[in-house]
Amino acid sequence: MAISKEKKETMVGDYVAKLAKSQAMIVTDYRGLTVAATTDLRQRLREQGASFHVVKNTLFRRTLKEAGVPVPDDEFRGPTALSFCVRDVQPVVKVLMDFANENDALIIKGTIWGATFLDSESTKALATLPSREVLLGQLVGAVQGPMANLVSILTAPLRELAQVLAARGEQAARQGVEEAAA
Repeated sequence: MAISKEKKETMVGDYVAKLAKSQAMIVTDYRGLTVAATTDLRQRLREQGASFHVVKNTLFRRTLKEAGVPVPDDEFRGPTALSFCVRDVQPVVKVLMDFANENDALIIKGTIWGATFLDSESTKALATLPSREVLLGQLVGAVQGPMANLVSILTAPLRELAQVLAARGEQAARQGVEEAAA
């Protein structure tokens, strides 16, 4: 059954809208997944702010070409589904990796991240990265440590001056007491 030109334009428009809203898209081959497994995967992805859509390869390749995203044509052969990541990419990749380990039918082909295509191995490496919150915490710690040292170094002369003045004040007070007693 052929798709009308109007329907194709609508599908490309839908792809463009999803592409614009997504931080990344994970390209998968879903051949052999049952309806129940696909439903389960969609639910898991939804919890991470992602969606799972079967795409028409020729139309999606045209969408990517118009967006200036170079993607190897090999990745869009056979049944293709995309996971559109609206929020963080790492948890979505982790869900897909876990699901692929449970279901041999799901094959991760790669990730489209901005104008870059990451192959299957690079995508799998994303699953091992710490979450965004952990990375931000590490960044804050890395920035905060040197700043605390700088503040300590800058305030040390003032602290030492205050200690000298306090010691001098105590010494003057003792001398005043001794002179009064004499």
